[in-house]
Amino acid sequence: MNKLRVSWFSSAIIYHIFIDRFAGYDPDKNWEKPVFLGGNLKGITARADYLSDLGVNTLWISPFCVTDAYHGYHIKDFFKPDPHFGTLEDVRCLLDEFHKRNIRIILDFVPNHCSVNHPFFQSAINDRNSKYRKWFYIDRWSGNYVTFLHYKELPKFNLDNQEARSYIIGAAKYWLSIGFDGLRLDHVVGPSHRFWKVFSEEMKSCCKDTVLIGEAWLEDVRFSHLKTLGIKNKYLHWIKGIKPQEIQLEYMNEFDGVLDFFFRYRITEFIAWKKEYKDYLNKLKHSMAHHYAKFPAEYYLPSFIDNHDMNRFMFDAGLDKKKLRYAIAFQFTLPQPPILYYGTETGLSHTKPVLFHVPFSDLQARQPMPWQNLDYEMIDFVKQQITRRKKRKT
Repeated sequence: MNKLRVSWFSSAIIYHIFIDRFAGYDPDKNWEKPVFLGGNLKGITARADYLSDLGVNTLWISPFCVTDAYHGYHIKDFFKPDPHFGTLEDVRCLLDEFHKRNIRIILDFVPNHCSVNHPFFQSAINDRNSKYRKWFYIDRWSGNYVTFLHYKELPKFNLDNQEARSYIIGAAKYWLSIGFDGLRLDHVVGPSHRFWKVFSEEMKSCCKDTVLIGEAWLEDVRFSHLKTLGIKNKYLHWIKGIKPQEIQLEYMNEFDGVLDFFFRYRITEFIAWKKEYKDYLNKLKHSMAHHYAKFPAEYYLPSFIDNHDMNRFMFDAGLDKKKLRYAIAFQFTLPQPPILYYGTETGLSHTKPVLFHVPFSDLQARQPMPWQNLDYEMIDFVKQQITRRKKRKT
């Protein structure tokens, strides 16, 4: 499928927005609790001037469908916006406003699982005769069900079931028909490759310029989780040791590309964690050149230095903004599309680490955008890097 390269994405400069914490939120609410702060779609639209002035030309926004959770990944209805985030009209206004500014929008889409409170799962778990029983992996005798990793509140869809598959594909096509320019696909290692081949063909038939970018990430995966995954030779991968590059390569003929976790690990290792970080530039360049050589040129590997599931770069760098500037400057010279996580352009950080075994520690990387305390010198530096990249691309 990568032969149908989406050409516009090669020039993408992506800004990653976590809706509930970006704009429109209540500053008096406690961001260290897993609750809705009130960030919404109207808030993003109201910041269109800021984002346009920054110079980005693509937004990636977190899920906004009806959900149990502030982050949007516990979905109860794949076809409707959650009132916390806004209305369908707000979605259309968002798309119109940014498209007028030649800024595309990629939606974070979650196909692998749903909320335990999704009505289809409730029907399946409470009625042995429900048609939705086959939409999930429910043990006939015990009633136990397969989940997203070990999270009991997130039952895993059986996407090899034709009706379940059609439901998820229909939802994705619906949002593309509304006007989204692409999908960031959550936890692509969960569904089978059979599903992804059909999914990708359906999306491309809907709109050939739609970009599909997968999150092929296996951090903190345990042996007990393997039964929930759809990757090839998963038990052999486990025995040999899971390598990010090998997993990223699996999706070469199914997506336009995958998020480049390898780069994030290397930029942290060679810049954030090193005292004399400039001495490691050649090692970093060599590591990335060797990495890119493993992939065909038409396969996208969007780069990022932090995101909503891990420490912000500034935290790993010991709050050293010189390191942050150095990392961003290097990232923006790479041949792959760069992703800027909201707040990184102003040096947003935190005081406690994000740890997989500590519940809700990821809230640290999801602090509200500090609109009243922006570092304009840092923002100007980021603008310069974006401007230089655009000039190199023309």
